[in-house]
Amino acid sequence: MHMADALVSPQIGAAMYTVSAAAAIYSIKKVQSENDLKKVPVMGVMGAFVFAAQMINFTIPGTGSSGHLCGGMLLTALLGPYASFLTMITILLIQCLMFADGGLLALGCNIWNMAFYGCFLGYFLFWKPFMQKGLSKRKIMSASVLGCILSLQLGALSVTLETYFSGVTALPFRAFVLTMQPIHLAIGFIEGLITSAVLLFIYENRPELLTFGNSSEIQNRLSRKKILTVLGICTVLIGGCLSLIASQYPDGLEWSIERLTGSEEITAENSAYETAAKVQEKTALFPDYAFSHSDQAIGTSFSGILGSAIVVFVCIGGCYLFRFFHSRFREDQTHRRDRDHE
Repeated sequence: MHMADALVSPQIGAAMYTVSAAAAIYSIKKVQSENDLKKVPVMGVMGAFVFAAQMINFTIPGTGSSGHLCGGMLLTALLGPYASFLTMITILLIQCLMFADGGLLALGCNIWNMAFYGCFLGYFLFWKPFMQKGLSKRKIMSASVLGCILSLQLGALSVTLETYFSGVTALPFRAFVLTMQPIHLAIGFIEGLITSAVLLFIYENRPELLTFGNSSEIQNRLSRKKILTVLGICTVLIGGCLSLIASQYPDGLEWSIERLTGSEEITAENSAYETAAKVQEKTALFPDYAFSHSDQAIGTSFSGILGSAIVVFVCIGGCYLFRFFHSRFREDQTHRRDRDHE
């Protein structure tokens, strides 16, 4: 559902940057107040996992379309809404700048459409109410499927509204909505099943990794380090190998645009679009997850592994760059000074 720049006017793009930035700033403050150091490696490993998983488009039977994991619901079940939202921003930023996946002008839209709904609404409407009184397999599956369906439906609706207010006349609002919503209902359902499968694996092996989870319900079978290692290995296999067999059908957004216009892409001419395109040309070292001017499969594998590694580095490095745990550090320092004076 990554929007290209041509689908968004500079004004709408700027507005969505503003609201997404406001949500990000609020999330940073909340993560700082939580001071949960254990979330740092989970942000890195699971951020990389979602990055790699997004490279695998799965076919929607009977449609000629495909979809891919968004990941907001998966991350929020493990990290809560605020850390998961920041992790999703990292993923989308790296996809945009390094791989030209989604437009630079439309980045604020993509953050809102693909991250906000899953991370926040998925958590507060489904995960938290379902899990407050204890986790179970049925609850995990129900919350995962419902959360993914809702987030995909709202994300698809936001895309149609953003194009409508951007004045994209090639995509009539009513027709675009009636095309986008059904296909993303199917994509959301499949994402929900994938999300629940991953969360159930974690629940059965390390339940305390899940928000509201604890080891008193099910005994931890794997240590935190071991399960993160397993998920890290899965990330490498997904990004480096399984990405090579991703569906070649257009994703839900491209498919919807093609049905209405006869082409998967819409073009737009404006100095803002040209500037954004020039910036992406310089930053996108591996456009479309491939080596420049090459269609060799090794480029896709390399992009999947490299991108995942960069997500880990940026997520973990960002935690210390923004001093998410600065308050705790100061408290520890204060306690040490007090002990020294005694």
